[in-house]
Amino acid sequence: MTRAATLRVGGLGDHQLSAWPALAPVWAAIVGMSGGWRLLAAAALGAVGVLAMPPVHFVPALIPSLAGFLWLLQGVRGRWSLVATALAFGIGHFTAGLYWVAYALLTRPEEFGWLAPLAPVGLSLILAPFVIVPAAATRLARRGSIGEVIVFAAAWAFAEWLRSWVGTGFPWNLIGTVWTFSPPMLQISAVTGVYGLSLITVLAAAMPAVLGGPCLDRRRAWAAVGLMFALLASCGIGGAVRLAGAGDGATVEGVRLRLVQPNISQAIKWRADLVDRHLLDQAELGALDTGTAPTHVVWSEAAAPLLLADDAVRRAAVAERTPADGLSLIGTLRRTGSADAPEIRNSLIAIDHAGAVVATYDKAHLVPFGEYMPLGRVLGLSGVVGLADLTAGPGVRTLSLPGLPPVSPLICYEAIFPGAVADRSDRPAWLLNITNDGWYGLSAGPYQHLAAAQMRAVEEGLPLVRVANTGISAVVDPYGRVLRSLALGTRGILDTPLPMAVAAPPPFARTGTIPILAIILALIPFGAYVIRRT
Repeated sequence: MTRAATLRVGGLGDHQLSAWPALAPVWAAIVGMSGGWRLLAAAALGAVGVLAMPPVHFVPALIPSLAGFLWLLQGVRGRWSLVATALAFGIGHFTAGLYWVAYALLTRPEEFGWLAPLAPVGLSLILAPFVIVPAAATRLARRGSIGEVIVFAAAWAFAEWLRSWVGTGFPWNLIGTVWTFSPPMLQISAVTGVYGLSLITVLAAAMPAVLGGPCLDRRRAWAAVGLMFALLASCGIGGAVRLAGAGDGATVEGVRLRLVQPNISQAIKWRADLVDRHLLDQAELGALDTGTAPTHVVWSEAAAPLLLADDAVRRAAVAERTPADGLSLIGTLRRTGSADAPEIRNSLIAIDHAGAVVATYDKAHLVPFGEYMPLGRVLGLSGVVGLADLTAGPGVRTLSLPGLPPVSPLICYEAIFPGAVADRSDRPAWLLNITNDGWYGLSAGPYQHLAAAQMRAVEEGLPLVRVANTGISAVVDPYGRVLRSLALGTRGILDTPLPMAVAAPPPFARTGTIPILAIILALIPFGAYVIRRT
């Protein structure tokens, strides 16, 4: 097949063959797929892209995944074929990336085990429609053009933003998080947030699509690919320069935290006959004599799966093992409301050495199906934790605690929401994320959860302390670097100073998503109408 040869596939018309002729047969085979084969290929390409996500971080997998998806879209005829192809890609991508949600149901196999194989697919069916957004947007640009890739990447980033708030929001495994293994690559997020890093990453990964199909200008096609990878490289170089100026980072004087990771299996965590054993085990871990006494001890989410604030006897047991002039920060269920209308909340409470509760925070962003059942009152159902639906707290807030800088508590997946982890009117000095990833076993889930939390540290310019029941507990500096951690599935404690925040809030912490969202939306008409030729 020569350069001068022509090919007519999928209504694309006659064009000079690809900028990289060796790819032409691959392009023709993918574009020419139809029916079930196209849907199977789309699902497979979606799954391949998950290899770039934590904990694997094989970022090159995004190239065949996203470029191949664009080629499939170039071959579709009709809107319903496009929708089906996009949904198939999304189902493959989200099922492979979120397979670990099945583990939560296996903690109570006698009740929910039958749902376990269906849960990842069910969740992917909810998330897959967001892939229709970038798929449909490609129809605004010339097929196979540089502009098509620009429109696709911008619309993908826009869909990620939509996914962060539509319904209850679930911005998990955003493309930008593939770089959490590389602190230099994360630094652009201090300006653009994770959405900007996703935009740049999708642009670079999808741009090779212009090399395979018919093109009008081979030099421009190669130049576009080179430019996108140069853009990635410049982000890394700029990030390395920023980190070089950051040094090792200062710590807060007079604060030494102890993170308690008991590694209690979710299968036995809620057993009534083991509540006291678990409580004392964690209290004793917090009080271990290691030669350097902590000032504050931090336990994980639901570390005390009982109403600890109402139980003076058990609070006293914790208080005995709390630093004399410090606090124990503990995740527990908390009861509010009246006797006739009680409310149960997923909370963080701070207990002093006298056993008094000096502060509380209630989780505001509850997990659907886990902590509450959508339409549960109508259907007469409750969350899978087996409790009545939990009551949400008022929202993100900054706590002032004795002996500590102001902190923004985040319970469980509250840490995954870009731009929604700190009160801009009352800026905290650090983020505290307590979580119980024991629901998800030794899977990719906890690694992906930590990666999302790392992004929030860079965006906000704030250190983040993460305490997880089964791991991964970690201390992340305000540049997204994991300074120290406890491995997944291990029992132990982590004594650590508290890193200081950056001197001035980074741009994203000041402005939020509006500037990058404006750029993303502007790129769609730019790619569709300004860039008309490859």
